[in-house]
Amino acid sequence: MKYIIIGAVAGGASTAARLRRLDEHAEIVMFEKGEYISYANCGLPYYIGDVIKNRNSLLIQTAASFNQRFNIDVRTMTEVIRVNPVTKTIVALNHVTGKQYEESYDKLVLSPGAEPIRPPLPGINSEGIFTLRNVADTDYIKAFVHQKQVKKAVVIGGGFIGLEMAENLHHLGMEVTVIEMGNQILAPLDYPIAAIVQQHIRSKGVKLMLSSAVTAFEKQNSQLKVLLKSGEQLDADVVIMSIGVKPDTKLAVSTGLVLGKAKGIWVNEYLQTSDPDIYAVGDAIEFTNRITGQSMNTYLAGPANKQGRICANNIVLGNKQKYNGAINTAIVKVFGMTVATAGTASKHLIKAEIKHIVSTTHSGSHAGYYPGAKQMSIQIAFSPEDGRLLSAQIAGYDGVDKRIDILSSAIQRNSTIYELTEFEHAYAPPYSSAKDPVNMAGFVAENILHNRLGIFYWNEMDVITGKDVLLDVRTKEEFEAGHISNAINIPVDSIRERMSEIDPAKNIYIYCLAGLRGYLAQRILKQNGYNKVLNLSGGYQLWEICNKELFQTIGHEIKRPEPVS
Repeated sequence: MKYIIIGAVAGGASTAARLRRLDEHAEIVMFEKGEYISYANCGLPYYIGDVIKNRNSLLIQTAASFNQRFNIDVRTMTEVIRVNPVTKTIVALNHVTGKQYEESYDKLVLSPGAEPIRPPLPGINSEGIFTLRNVADTDYIKAFVHQKQVKKAVVIGGGFIGLEMAENLHHLGMEVTVIEMGNQILAPLDYPIAAIVQQHIRSKGVKLMLSSAVTAFEKQNSQLKVLLKSGEQLDADVVIMSIGVKPDTKLAVSTGLVLGKAKGIWVNEYLQTSDPDIYAVGDAIEFTNRITGQSMNTYLAGPANKQGRICANNIVLGNKQKYNGAINTAIVKVFGMTVATAGTASKHLIKAEIKHIVSTTHSGSHAGYYPGAKQMSIQIAFSPEDGRLLSAQIAGYDGVDKRIDILSSAIQRNSTIYELTEFEHAYAPPYSSAKDPVNMAGFVAENILHNRLGIFYWNEMDVITGKDVLLDVRTKEEFEAGHISNAINIPVDSIRERMSEIDPAKNIYIYCLAGLRGYLAQRILKQNGYNKVLNLSGGYQLWEICNKELFQTIGHEIKRPEPVS
């Protein structure tokens, strides 16, 4: 058997290595149009920022080492420009020699990846404007930054790579501005968690411009001008374009393969394309979202590597192993803060018309009495019918990674919030609390489902009228330091004695700092004849952060979360 793999980074290299482990005698040829294979593209921003010092540490395998270990014919700087599925042949172009030649195959694997979106803006090809996708891009940026002694950087795009680049350029001592056309950074997140991160970024002295569109670039001597739709102009020594990527489907289209609704290469559950002898993996494919049932792409190394393994299994052993899709579990370090997500955000669940409840909790990374505990904010979305967990988002510091992995596993297994309440974690004061943040998220969700806790959200203050009661149950000192307009203050520890001050015929909207004291006050009132009582999810601190961001962002729209059932 002869296998040809097109693309030699995450998905392609994983497929090739697995093919060899399963079939020692097959002929395997892997083509890569670039100079490098199997490199750690997730580490590229950190090499630019001098956090990773050794460039070679990013190169997991070279063509020579891959050939030596796996006996695979690796051809770098060679692009497959045509596939003939009728004759089962490909035409390759060696970019070094200029020579074109033909190779036959029994099975073919496409792993072309994704390509950066680079809009045709005036001046976009000016010196000093870069995209970051591969090792060559990294070398160009790093050399430019050091040779030109760059002082001002503009990053266009507030996604994962954009923010990592912003942090690393800031780490090099640059004045950094991040421009994002949307009303928030990190599109997979819902606005409240994004707002927490945005406030953190601003606190580091980085200028964050949301709802801002770039219209053109101008070069004046060695200085770049970034022109915005608002009419504002920004000076820059270097510009990083990071507005997203799209599946590289050019070869698939010319081959006659079917694309899906998400404009990626269509594959079945066995990662087989519309041609039974051609498989595809990685950023270029699309598959069904296991939560929404809609077509989706994912641009993550983890799924690509797993797809490669499954693809090789199916090629060698027959179509026996199904690919169950991804839930887009991702994590990013943003100026020392850690942000993570898994599943489908509330805003996307709303678009998909999937009913759900959103709950936000704040917990310590470990026991509060042990030094160094830091707060993490967890937002989950779950089904009002059976409590099935649909998404999780976390912003915090220590321990965010392990909590998102726990929640991701539950989402992936179609598990419910009830599992979170019983999740048995490893507990010692330096690592967690007796009730882990995951447990706490589950406890609150369970209370909501069983009508022991009614909630409202930070962006629903407009439903409160003069006929209602907005009740702040924090201490007098906290209230006087800052509170929501028109609120009255009755501390939770005084609420039993001062209950006569609250009209039981009115709707009562309660809030505290994080939500716990509000819940306690709600339980007291509910059991004393107050029927219309709701507690602010995420508390005053989430409301304050979101509203600060509203004042600092121009012209954005906020959609109200799905109402609680």
